[in-house]
Amino acid sequence: MQKQKFFLWALALTFLPLAQIPAVAESHALESVPIQRKCEFRSNMRKLWEDHVTWTRLYIISEFANLPDKESTANRLLQNQKDIGAAIAPFYGPNGGAQLTKLLTVHIEIAAKLLAAAESRDPDGVKKANEEWQANGNEIALFLAKANPRNWSETHMKIMMKSHLDLTAAEALAYLEGRYAESATLYDRVHLQALTMADMLSSGIIQQFPRFFR
Repeated sequence: MQKQKFFLWALALTFLPLAQIPAVAESHALESVPIQRKCEFRSNMRKLWEDHVTWTRLYIISEFANLPDKESTANRLLQNQKDIGAAIAPFYGPNGGAQLTKLLTVHIEIAAKLLAAAESRDPDGVKKANEEWQANGNEIALFLAKANPRNWSETHMKIMMKSHLDLTAAEALAYLEGRYAESATLYDRVHLQALTMADMLSSGIIQQFPRFFR
């Protein structure tokens, strides 16, 4: 009788984990859903900002070398601003997305003026365009800070945008002056800075809107 009880007890222990496996697997699958959503969102935001600096780089080269693809490259760069605006629209509404697109489009338009003035060796034009560019960068920073004040302080956003503008301007100037190796190094720095910026933005949105990632 004692041996029979022990056998039944051992048998129950043997099959108990097997009975729990589907429930555990289902639990892990459910937990992985928000993680996957967050990872996809972060990856998509990084792709958008990588596109931003990549197509900016290509436009710099096309502009200064007067390549026949200059217009197509400019159009692709402008499309990127629409893509970034569309990426935040689910969180800040269509008006918020449109406003960011408009600010970023102006960002590109002023950059084109800055490049043209630099190429023409027009210091006054460079100075004026750079002042407009920095003011636009501050407008973008203020827009982001107002949209998500808890996670994106105005100070941090302004520092982020100034770093982006200064590195991009240095990259373009180095290329214009024939310092190609230095320009390539500066592009690498712009690229890394853009990824940091993308992570800052995606992290802020995830923290502000956790329900979108459950």
